[in-house]
Amino acid sequence: MKIIVMSDSHGLFSAVQKVVQLHADADLFIHLGDGEREMSRLLHTDPTLADRLYYLKGNCDMGTVIPGTQRSCTIALPFGHKIFAAHGDMFQVKFGTARIAYEARQAGADIVLYGHTHVRDCRYEDGLYILDPGSLGCPRDGGKPSYALISVSEKGILTNIALL
Repeated sequence: MKIIVMSDSHGLFSAVQKVVQLHADADLFIHLGDGEREMSRLLHTDPTLADRLYYLKGNCDMGTVIPGTQRSCTIALPFGHKIFAAHGDMFQVKFGTARIAYEARQAGADIVLYGHTHVRDCRYEDGLYILDPGSLGCPRDGGKPSYALISVSEKGILTNIALL
């Protein structure tokens, strides 16, 4: 299973569109927030993506453009894996990942996804894959815009950060 994770596009529809075009074969697209207008436009442009797209509300998503948008969610994956995803502001991720990692473990997840920091983070710690894809719109780590790729198979999980 191929999963693409994006976050913090902050109005940059062209970046979101490029990632989706580059990975049109992905099984799942997850946007971790602060890009509600881009997601709404993407769904309007290609409604067939609706079945493969999760969108979480970020702290800068003031409107309710996409009905049913949540602040966090869990996603069951094949081979017994599970994702816990959130924008991250509610878990104070700018001060560390202990709170969101705790929530992920409570949810039975082995992958935790978060955004909000605009800084890439991709690591494995105590049985948990911890991943912030960085920002598609305005990275704060001095690097290029980025997103993440996750591969889930019967052999395990592989996580990577990709530059745009």
